[in-house]
Amino acid sequence: MSSKKILGIGNAIVDVFVKVDDSFLSKNKLIKGSMKLIEKDEFESLKSTIKIEKIEAGGSVANTMAGISYLEGNSSFIGKINSDEFGRIYKKSLEKIKINFPYSEKTENLSTGASIIFITPDSERTMCTYLGISSRLSKNDINEDHIKDHELIFLEGYLWDKGLSEEMFKHVINIAKNNNIKIAMSLSDIFCVSRHREDFFKLFINDLDILIGNENEINELMQKNNLLDSINELKKVNKLTIITRSENGSVAILNNEITNCESVNVKKVVDLTGAGDLFASGFIKEYLDKSSIKKCLQTGSELAAKIIQKIGARLN
Repeated sequence: MSSKKILGIGNAIVDVFVKVDDSFLSKNKLIKGSMKLIEKDEFESLKSTIKIEKIEAGGSVANTMAGISYLEGNSSFIGKINSDEFGRIYKKSLEKIKINFPYSEKTENLSTGASIIFITPDSERTMCTYLGISSRLSKNDINEDHIKDHELIFLEGYLWDKGLSEEMFKHVINIAKNNNIKIAMSLSDIFCVSRHREDFFKLFINDLDILIGNENEINELMQKNNLLDSINELKKVNKLTIITRSENGSVAILNNEITNCESVNVKKVVDLTGAGDLFASGFIKEYLDKSSIKKCLQTGSELAAKIIQKIGARLN
């Protein structure tokens, strides 16, 4: 196990995987490939109409920590769960793959968050997420002792979607800066970026060491119509920015240095869930091991290629 410790902070969401056909999406007015936030009653009614394939602890950052654990890295995760059935499934699922989970759940009035992931025959995923208690992660849930012995903290854009998170983010960033810990963040989702663009841009410029996003998310953040223009802007910023481009590979930018990496060829794509999350696992694990940026991108691509050949976001 590498001793470089990484802490992920994100939404603790139980992933519920379901196979459906395109007509199911149109019947339920779901936009293919999107992530829609839903309330408890809509979640329950969808849940009653489906046949569940698989359930596991999810949430973007938790998936990344799982990938790091798969690579024998030393990962911890903080996310908010309730002491209900999904909460128990969540905790067990992380413990099984050796992710340290320092959050102590309490009985709360909101249930543990869950996301139904609809996988269509073209392997695209469409998500309906009930955030539940996960969106109530506040600075009071985060203890300085849980943070200070890590080398890097990884945060997700999704966390900004409710009010408490901004305060929590700032609290974590202050602790990290005081303890010389690097801060990385994933942009999560293009709609998330358009909702919080100004906040994200400020975070990027003032607080982050590493930013990871796909081509569309980065263009949205930089307010550019194409990647070339975004890259030209990013060269002016002294931050390590990683851009994933699906089958077109990935790019890392730091000042004027641009590193390109090809994607790994995949015979059959089964489910795209977790591709970005697992790319981040490979990248961050190599980064903490002081590998070259090229090697970081390559390991990220290898993990992303592995995960899209199976259902769900777990390699182990």
